[in-house]
Amino acid sequence: MSDTWLLVALLGTFGAVSSLGFGLIRAQAKRRPVEILESQVEPMPVSNMREQELVRPFGERAMKPMLTTVARAGRRITPLDVRKRLARKIVLAGSPEGWDADRFAAGKVGGLVLGVVFGVFLAKVGNLTGLKQIIVIAAFTAGGYFAPDSIVTRAAESRQKAIQRALPDTMDLLTISVEAGLGFDAALAQVVEHVPGPLSEEISRMLQEVQLGKPRTDAFRNLGERSSVEELNGFVLSVIQADVFGISVSSVLRAQSKELRVRRRQRAERTAMQIPVKIIFPTILCVFPALFIVILGPGVIRIIHNFSGTF
Repeated sequence: MSDTWLLVALLGTFGAVSSLGFGLIRAQAKRRPVEILESQVEPMPVSNMREQELVRPFGERAMKPMLTTVARAGRRITPLDVRKRLARKIVLAGSPEGWDADRFAAGKVGGLVLGVVFGVFLAKVGNLTGLKQIIVIAAFTAGGYFAPDSIVTRAAESRQKAIQRALPDTMDLLTISVEAGLGFDAALAQVVEHVPGPLSEEISRMLQEVQLGKPRTDAFRNLGERSSVEELNGFVLSVIQADVFGISVSSVLRAQSKELRVRRRQRAERTAMQIPVKIIFPTILCVFPALFIVILGPGVIRIIHNFSGTF
């Protein structure tokens, strides 16, 4: 019986040693590529890493971690639909470098805090109490919270208006280029080259998507989704339909060019008709009082002087 237990013990010891050996061999095999890579790359001393860290700007070293924390808090506090609206407005603004929904959500939170602090400070400096203090703090808090929205909205509206203004001339150039014998993509390249602006940037992005292998229909749909201009969306839809049904592109471009010229004239007429209504209140509040003072002021003074002398 003792011989059997001895044999089992020997087999167990051999199995344990074998498993340990195989484990060490596998660990060494996994470690070997890392060692080769480390031998080819010179290790960086800790002092050099510290020097490189100190070379970085103060804003990047000190402010970036704090902004990251604020951005995380803003992402948690800001509702999902608000971030979606911000992301949509950023797309309409042209997706500038460094603009994203999370950063603007963090900006809203930071603006809220700064608005409260600044409002309390002004209320203390001005010795405001009661309702006035509440109004001042609430005004600065609301201003700080909605300031990022205002920045993105103005940028998006400015870009969309620039696209709307450039679209008729761009369509004329496209029509002339296609009727002169250029292909549609070559005509779009001519537009990108000779008509600078937001519309050319969007067309250039669309051409890059086509060159990367995306179908032209999908590229044009993306072009329409990146804009809120009704005329551009109509042009995109017409081009997609012409591509699907095999309609001549030149006829579609000529029809679109004619329609855009009509819409531009109608938009100018509508703006001109709105001018008299818009100048009523400035005229009543600013021009008429000054005019009355200049015309009636001397007469009123003389009448008061004469009547005061009689009594």
